[in-house]
Amino acid sequence: MAEEAKFKCLRCMSEFCLPYTPGVTEERTCPNCSSNSVRRIKGDKK
Repeated sequence: MAEEAKFKCLRCMSEFCLPYTPGVTEERTCPNCSSNSVRRIKGDKK
């Protein structure tokens, strides 16, 4: 079941929410700069 999680781009430092399914590896792209250096901000429950 997908849930919303907060992500942060390591290139432009923007933060945004995307669907996230625990245990599923998926490549994500920053909507601001199109970088694929995106990491989930752990501990943030929405």
